[in-house]
Amino acid sequence: MRLTTPLGKRGPGLFTKGMQFLPLTSPCVGGQLICDLSYRTTGSSEFAKWSNVVIGKPLAIIGLVLLGAVIRWILHRAVSRIAHRAEKGVLPDRGDSLIAARRKQRAATMEGVLNSVITLVIIAVIGTMVLSELGVNIAPIIASAGIIGIALGFGAQSMVKDFLSGIFLFIEDQYGVGDVVDVGEASGIVEAVTLRMTRLRDTNGTVWYVPNGAILRVGNMSQNWSRAVVDVQVGPDADLVQAQKILREVAHDMWEDDDYKGIIIEEPEVTGVETMDMDAITVRVMAKTAPLRQWAVARTLRQRIKARLDYEGISMPFTQRVVWRRGEEYPDDIESSGAAAGQPADGPADSPADHPADHPAETPSAAGEG
Repeated sequence: MRLTTPLGKRGPGLFTKGMQFLPLTSPCVGGQLICDLSYRTTGSSEFAKWSNVVIGKPLAIIGLVLLGAVIRWILHRAVSRIAHRAEKGVLPDRGDSLIAARRKQRAATMEGVLNSVITLVIIAVIGTMVLSELGVNIAPIIASAGIIGIALGFGAQSMVKDFLSGIFLFIEDQYGVGDVVDVGEASGIVEAVTLRMTRLRDTNGTVWYVPNGAILRVGNMSQNWSRAVVDVQVGPDADLVQAQKILREVAHDMWEDDDYKGIIIEEPEVTGVETMDMDAITVRVMAKTAPLRQWAVARTLRQRIKARLDYEGISMPFTQRVVWRRGEEYPDDIESSGAAAGQPADGPADSPADHPADHPAETPSAAGEG
């Protein structure tokens, strides 16, 4: 059979006719891998669009959620390490179970707060990205977040400063509930500590609320251990060698006392003479004690030292005053008569005639010249 029509002059083939019904451009937006793959495989734009909705977007959302979970896990592990370091503390511990339990509780609180903040931030970011995948316009959300950030930067910067200071306060274990601290204008026992403020109560019962951002320096008088410092004053004529020996004996007896086992950590020491003046000589005694027990130990130590010094016949210093009176001294009978007449016991009031040197105009030489 002979072909009457040349092969090159035949009409378009079936494949060419099928390609005429395909759109010239892909219906998929850039980055939609599932849609693009479906379109290339089937050539159907409708199937590609539905495959992107049914398969592509859920996979993208699942990927974002998994990414957020991985980031959250990594950050939580970092926070756990920081909290474990804070649990050990900056200063060496002396093995007190109460201090260790309180520090552990404080570290757990810090860990919970930081983990909550991290979780909220990740949820906000991942949630915004999920809304973007679902076709929601997130530009107003981002603009609102920017406005809120600016408002916080200008209007609530002190609050942000308080929170940041509170976080570092927990991390560095500067003080906690039950500590006696001095934060500058206020001092007392700590009743509550939050990320924003610290509540103190002083010896007068006044409650102070101090923002953490306003604390420039803090002195903790009860962290790990304390020290009782007792300054004992003796007279200038006292035997210092005997006095220091007595103080060492009293301190050693208190160290051996069963009532103070566990309260006095190390044997007290007498450091020696601290100050010398015209009225007294000061000798210092120091004792390392458990936290918050330094004041009770100091009071008992003073009481025992006073009793022992009285027993040994060492007198405490007392103020001595010497009154110097100008002019002639008066006999006892004149002083007594002057006191009976209503004049002071130390003699009559001075007159210009009694002290001619104080009044040059009334001296005999000046009168002779007149």
